[in-house]
Amino acid sequence: MTSMAAVSGHPIDDTTATALGADARFTAAETPPNILVHLTQLALSRGLRCDGWFAGSGLTREQLNDPTLRVSYRQARSVIRRALQTTGEAGLGLAVGRVETLGSFGLLGLAMMTSATFGEAMQVGINHHRVSGSLLDVSFEVAGPREVALAAWPRFNDAPLLPFLCEELFSSSLAIARELLGPGFNPSRLELTYARPAHAQAYADYFRCELVFGARYNRILLDVQWLQHPLPTHNPLTAQQALALCNQQHDANGVQQEIVASVERLLRSHLRHQPRLPDVARMLNMSERSLRRRLAEGGRIFREIHDRVRAERALELLHGGTLSVAEIGLEIGFSDPREFRRAFKRWTGMPPRSARQHAA
Repeated sequence: MTSMAAVSGHPIDDTTATALGADARFTAAETPPNILVHLTQLALSRGLRCDGWFAGSGLTREQLNDPTLRVSYRQARSVIRRALQTTGEAGLGLAVGRVETLGSFGLLGLAMMTSATFGEAMQVGINHHRVSGSLLDVSFEVAGPREVALAAWPRFNDAPLLPFLCEELFSSSLAIARELLGPGFNPSRLELTYARPAHAQAYADYFRCELVFGARYNRILLDVQWLQHPLPTHNPLTAQQALALCNQQHDANGVQQEIVASVERLLRSHLRHQPRLPDVARMLNMSERSLRRRLAEGGRIFREIHDRVRAERALELLHGGTLSVAEIGLEIGFSDPREFRRAFKRWTGMPPRSARQHAA
């Protein structure tokens, strides 16, 4: 079978990892290894040997049984990359995600299951997605008068792994939604920024909705009516207890990480409008001084976060290949294409067209 990396047009090699290595977030071991657990469980259920997937990662398969284990993006990427190479399975992310259940997410799954409505469960999952071991950031968006969306945002410009990560996230999200709402639930549309893969029929069979590849965003959309759907497993006391325990799972630097994640989320959602620090502080119900101080406590500067988020979004769209350079500039807040080109070269060391050719 053709590997997913080849299908997506991005051969998997160490070039991306080398480029990411300078970013401290790449090697920060702060993510629960849930995806690796589900990936290896799938392999073992098929009789596949997967110990070799961990070579060079600093991990072993046996360590995944440790509930206190946290892995870095680099480690997770290394294992997933080897799994894709050795299995050669197009749609591996779909296969992993669709077998996940509320029970797979422990306390977070319990908090979602005992929420009052599906909308509340969805918000709980989004607010605590890092507890679930997600390797993408997620947000809730109003997509239209009658539609809302679960949107996914890459933490890094990692085009080779984006199809796998999106497949795992959206297929597991749908599996959980059908567990809460019933097997008849279908989203209205799935939008993905990468090109249509050779195994697109597998998407159609599972998601049972409109598919849009080469889109501007990675998101799954549903009718707003589903948000008010009551959950028969609602238990307010259990939900409160489970949420409290989820909050305790943040590490000692959780406050700084949370504020940085909140700033990144707001920037990504408002890039077209070039939000400034006062704008973001207002959206977070904080003073400018408080926001600047809390970022500084984590060694972060607003301007650097803003530039990185813009650069990552621009690279994502350049890899998608459907928008012109000028249109991409507009997407991240530049009305003047020349200003966008200068800024992009300052961020990445190359002009946008060169970045697009390099990704092709």
